Amino acid sequence: MKAEKDDLAPTITKLKELTYEIKIGQAMTKDVITVPPHTTMCELREVLKANRISGTPVVENGQIIGIISLEDLINAMGVCGPISTKKNGEDISKIQEKNMASVRENMNMTTVQENMTLNPETLYADEPLASAISKFNKFHYGRFPIINRQEDLVGIITQSNIIHAVLQHLEIAYYREEIHDQSSGHVLEDIIADEVKLILRYHVNAEDFDHAGEASSRLKKTLHSLGFHPQTIRRVAIASYEAEINLVLWGKGGELQVEVQPSQIKLETFDTGPGIENIEQAMQPGYSSAPEWVQAMGFGAGMGLPNIKACSDDLKLESTFGEGTHLKAIIYINEI
Repeated sequence: MKAEKDDLAPTITKLKELTYEIKIGQAMTKDVITVPPHTTMCELREVLKANRISGTPVVENGQIIGIISLEDLINAMGVCGPISTKKNGEDISKIQEKNMASVRENMNMTTVQENMTLNPETLYADEPLASAISKFNKFHYGRFPIINRQEDLVGIITQSNIIHAVLQHLEIAYYREEIHDQSSGHVLEDIIADEVKLILRYHVNAEDFDHAGEASSRLKKTLHSLGFHPQTIRRVAIASYEAEINLVLWGKGGELQVEVQPSQIKLETFDTGPGIENIEQAMQPGYSSAPEWVQAMGFGAGMGLPNIKACSDDLKLESTFGEGTHLKAIIYINEI
């Protein structure tokens, strides 16, 4: 399964790498303005105005139960029909005054609980930024509440938060890549031998979501230490992360093995999980057979295998349904 090299360079950008590297907790707003469910819509208007925000979580007994937005506020005010300049002898200013009085009365009588969105979509603080971007693209909401694994509200994230976090990290990354450009090649190039091969093995535990992604993070640091070009590390990091997550979710755990050579890096995963019934279908972007509890944890969005394919020059996937899966991805090294 060959990847098209001409399409590869623009696909695996530094921006994409950062969306896997940055955690949502690093990008979110931590000081969250919240309101209780009994807040009137009139009081909500003042909260939004005073804090210059367009929405806020609704919290009761420390737990998030809904989310309320400026759009909900406008809808609660009601929609007035067209107004003529005169009606039954009254001029327009008096009619408008009556309308506004009616709106204020309505907003003082209705509460946030009556107008909020129940059971809002949430994200976990320890998820990668890529998960937040995926949800923004899917739901087109203006914000998502952020919770920890104990279901406590710990922050809120908007698209502006994402842009700010990425720009900060891009500045740091640019400085690092400038330093790399002043050095030459990677360590393995300096080794004189008929064959040079470095084997790295990482054991991945099943359903260990607290440590999911640690193996690929350690691999990334190792490749940095060896002096590989950031573009090569970028592709390996994304592919290994997705492969590791698949082991956590589906493979009943397993092993991530990395073979580093001067000319290529080969990633392999071995597991004894349930296997893949239809490999062609599993390779389709967005296809996911993940149960609801997995998706609720922020995983199983159906982009794992497609992302591995996009990052690889050669991908081979062998699976026997009911027995397990063997994945092999090769990334050729073409240092700049």
